[in-house]
Amino acid sequence: PYCSRFCCMYSLKHAHQLHEKIPGSQSYLFYMDIRSFGKMYEEFYYRIQDEGAKFIRGRVARIEEDPITKNLHVLTEDTLLGQPVDIELDMVVLASAVQPTEETNHVRHLFGVSQSQDGWLLEAHPKLNPCGTTTAGVFLAGVCQGPKDIPDTVAQAEGAASAASIPIHVGEVELEPYFAMCIEEKCAGCGMCVNLCPYSALDLVEKNGRKVMQVTEAKCKGCGTCGGFCPGGAIWMQHFATPQIVAQIDAFLLGGEQ
Repeated sequence: PYCSRFCCMYSLKHAHQLHEKIPGSQSYLFYMDIRSFGKMYEEFYYRIQDEGAKFIRGRVARIEEDPITKNLHVLTEDTLLGQPVDIELDMVVLASAVQPTEETNHVRHLFGVSQSQDGWLLEAHPKLNPCGTTTAGVFLAGVCQGPKDIPDTVAQAEGAASAASIPIHVGEVELEPYFAMCIEEKCAGCGMCVNLCPYSALDLVEKNGRKVMQVTEAKCKGCGTCGGFCPGGAIWMQHFATPQIVAQIDAFLLGGEQ
């Protein structure tokens, strides 16, 4: 569903190293699409072609071992020529893609960071704030945010370090004054809101002999998810109380007459 960005390039690098260290050797690269997106990457791609690497467009159907020579037969179809291909090779190297680890989801809940549909940690904005997150003081760098090569990782790490140094020197983090509030008299302590909060900003605490919801204001982003699901109506959003919302609707529909 996504491009791992560096698979094509390290396959080209391996082919180059093979030609460089073993003169006279032959390499074959089986591919569906090749992306050489970075600076001078396209030139490197043509360089590997000039070195003698063979590019075959098509998915490998199967790999069989020769019982006598122990070499590997790669069976595929060249989709450009429209004919089957059977090539005998000494070694087959898989250019594997990258995917989020199982610990990524745990880290996401620990720091209250959002997640993309592919499972990567989600940045606050892909263009305006690529290193920040929706949680103030938490920044992203490297492959936790998505597949990237070493130069992109270093560049993002420098940006994240620079952004993180600002609240460190200032000594505080500026937060928006919008967060959930709990009406403890109505709270039944069911914990439904705790499980639904995308920022891990809610907890159940013991007060006066019963459990009630408590908000960590620094984590809460005022999305209103908890308030919308609360069966007892015990959660309201600061600055977004019902009378305020009704007044806004009246002002819009009635032109501010009432």
